Amino acid sequence: MLRPDGEQLLKEFSATAYPRRVTEIIPEVVYHVMGYGVSNASFIIGETSVILIDTLDTDYRAEALKAIIAGHTDKPVKTIIYTHGHPDHLGGAGVFIDSEPEIIAFAPCKPALGRMNALSDVLNQRGVRQFGYELSNEEVISEGIGIREGIVQGEGQRAFVPPTTVYSEGKIVRDIDGIALELAAAPGESEDQILIWLPAQKVLFCGDNYYGCWPNLYPIRGSQYRDISTWVDTLDKLIAYQANYLLPGHTHPVIGETAIAETLTNFRDAIDYVLTETLKGLNQGMTIDEVAEAVKLPEKWANLPYLGEFYGTVAWSVRGIYVGYVGWFDGNPTKLNPLPIRIRAEKTIALMGGTESILSAISQALNNEDAQWAIELADILIAADSANKQAKQYKAQGLIRLAHLEQSANGRHYYLAYAKEQYTDS
Repeated sequence: MLRPDGEQLLKEFSATAYPRRVTEIIPEVVYHVMGYGVSNASFIIGETSVILIDTLDTDYRAEALKAIIAGHTDKPVKTIIYTHGHPDHLGGAGVFIDSEPEIIAFAPCKPALGRMNALSDVLNQRGVRQFGYELSNEEVISEGIGIREGIVQGEGQRAFVPPTTVYSEGKIVRDIDGIALELAAAPGESEDQILIWLPAQKVLFCGDNYYGCWPNLYPIRGSQYRDISTWVDTLDKLIAYQANYLLPGHTHPVIGETAIAETLTNFRDAIDYVLTETLKGLNQGMTIDEVAEAVKLPEKWANLPYLGEFYGTVAWSVRGIYVGYVGWFDGNPTKLNPLPIRIRAEKTIALMGGTESILSAISQALNNEDAQWAIELADILIAADSANKQAKQYKAQGLIRLAHLEQSANGRHYYLAYAKEQYTDS
């Protein structure tokens, strides 16, 4: 989301959203660990052992987590539960294998598309840009939902350990070392996402289906469609537990039944609104650009501190939903067999008076703080001549300016990373 104060808002959010803190949720039983990694972790002290929920993002940071646990109990970690398979939640697991824990996960509700491994190069490249892996600490404010990952901070490596127990059922009820737990499939941000419910303590671990900012309904690094309708259904399920403690995979815990009900309901209703309005616009024959421009989050939700667009954005969500439901064709037959990109660019350049005329217009746009127009003009020249150094440098300048307006950490990183690439290639 671009706005004049976008960079400042991201700084302010990052300063308060995930301070380094260990919160005693249930005295001497349940603890929540925040700010020690890009993700959170929690642990439960049972009769003879510890149940660990997620493991932070690297081995180095997991060692700090291990020390925190040891500061509260000398019982070993004998159970690890993964809320889902994203690397920032399970990268520290190797630190705990000395106690030979059972490691529990759920199978995805829907399988990944076949041949996804054929996209590993481009998805890795886009992931590097989104997360700002090649940017300096000065360039990166935060990851949006947490501090920078340990792998780029010199704080260890990922130490993955596969689960030893994988459930395919919708719900499992277990007693683990005197702690009654309900584990349930909760697809949303990922297909293998689960919730963990402690009925006696009324504690609900929700993974990444809720955290305190607008979620990645669509990640710009690329992924198969995240079923937003199912995500809304999962939020209904979370609300129905009437928890007293909600422990998310990122950002602050939410405490108190009333506060949790209000927070989750607003979170759910805002996402449902974006889904509903996107489908309505699509059904009216609007193009993807028209719908993305038209669907805005009403102020009653946009002004809530836990729905700020610091990670995902509403506009990206709209575009993801549009393509997820009907694919690339927007209904305009002009788009069925478009001119090749280079030919269209060459015709456009000729119509606009030639390369020098467009370069002059780009320079003027940058001078007028119209960075988006500048990079769109630059793209025309680059499409016709990928070796046009001046166009690439102008595009990089425009991207840097947009980065300072971008409220989403993901968007900011992508602008800056791509700009660096443009200068390197020039």
